[in-house]
Amino acid sequence: MGIKQLWENTLVDIELSISKANFSTWFKNTSIQKMDGGVVYLGVPNQFVKDWLANKYHKDILKTLRSFSTEVRGLEYIISRDQKINLKTQNSTKQFNQNSIGELPLDDFYINKSDNLNPRYTFDTFVVGPFNQLAHAAAQVITQKPGIVYNPLFIYGSTGHGKTHLIQSVGNYIKKVNPNRKVFYVTSERFAVDYLNSVQEGKANTFKEKYRQYDVLIMDDIQFLSDKEKTQEELFHLFNALYDNNKQIIFSSDKHPNYIPGLEDRLKSRFNAGMIADIPAPDHESRMAILKSKTAQNNFILPDDIVEYISNEVQGNIRELEGVLNSIIFQSQVKGRIPNQTEIRLIIKNSSKPKKSVSAKDVIKKIADFYEINENSIYEKTRKKEIVKPRQLIMYILREDFGVSYPSIGEKLGGRDHTTVIHSCEKIKNDLKTNPTLGQELDQIRSLL
Repeated sequence: MGIKQLWENTLVDIELSISKANFSTWFKNTSIQKMDGGVVYLGVPNQFVKDWLANKYHKDILKTLRSFSTEVRGLEYIISRDQKINLKTQNSTKQFNQNSIGELPLDDFYINKSDNLNPRYTFDTFVVGPFNQLAHAAAQVITQKPGIVYNPLFIYGSTGHGKTHLIQSVGNYIKKVNPNRKVFYVTSERFAVDYLNSVQEGKANTFKEKYRQYDVLIMDDIQFLSDKEKTQEELFHLFNALYDNNKQIIFSSDKHPNYIPGLEDRLKSRFNAGMIADIPAPDHESRMAILKSKTAQNNFILPDDIVEYISNEVQGNIRELEGVLNSIIFQSQVKGRIPNQTEIRLIIKNSSKPKKSVSAKDVIKKIADFYEINENSIYEKTRKKEIVKPRQLIMYILREDFGVSYPSIGEKLGGRDHTTVIHSCEKIKNDLKTNPTLGQELDQIRSLL
């Protein structure tokens, strides 16, 4: 069996054992470069993919290779295109070409005026992790049958979680495979302004014709249409016209449509008829993956200990991660070396916004209101199910999101013992693994806070 056939057989088996999203992300553009002395040398496109495959899939790949060829004894990874620049953290006086780091062709920054799409927002540059896997999978599905499945697609999550990147990736992909399709991206604010201008200028029909011609309409930040009754009415009629003609509609928002204040029920109903997927804050592992991906895109590699340090210090917002990384790249260009941990700590302090300060009383009130229970009942010594669950969530959020100590949480919630708080936090952690509804409720509560 040749090495090409060996890898094709291996890919078939791997594709059946992992999700489509992960297979597309990690195994695309891989091939066996050579086999020497029983060692398979697997070619990968960049350092980021090399690290991820070695850490996450090495055993599975090797096992599958051996199932097809008993000659396979080992597996190594080699980057099959130009090597990336790798700087050491030591104080080095060696100079390097500053122009080779962090630069993109100017064309990559231009927004296409005909569709408003940013060419940098593609699936290839979108990092898939546990936190956004569902949303990414849904987005990929609709690229295959736009207007037929998951229509509309509604992506929600807090700012900086990658919503705009993902929904524009859909538009860019559809235009790439079918240039004749009319795709248009617009923010809800721009849509509202366009509508009001058309009314004032007596060109309402021109407005309708413009938006109803598109095969794919992508509308960002739908929450800004709160209480804009006339614009919502126009969106409602536009939605029906597009939907009835199997045109794909994609929305994004900072929260689930059911929790957008001032949004008409008839719009909520239509949003809920399609696919709704949330993108919560990225977990630690995903933040590290994002950092490695961004550095690889910029021909720049950070040592693993620095990547882990940044990931620990900058939590929850991908834009903040990118801001810190851009500052590090700039300082590396100026100094000819990667900043040390003390310097990076200062960069993070200057680049990241201060963490929100929320009192325990605020958390208790918001959660009590969310579950429509009396706030005072949280403090009572009751085991009623409708009270216990919100109380445990309060303890969990105070601990996980705001770092309040167990004894302090117990004291704030009616003088409970710290072991009770620990048990409650562990219970919520375990329930989140098996109860997706609880996860959705937690995301909504966090957005309210």
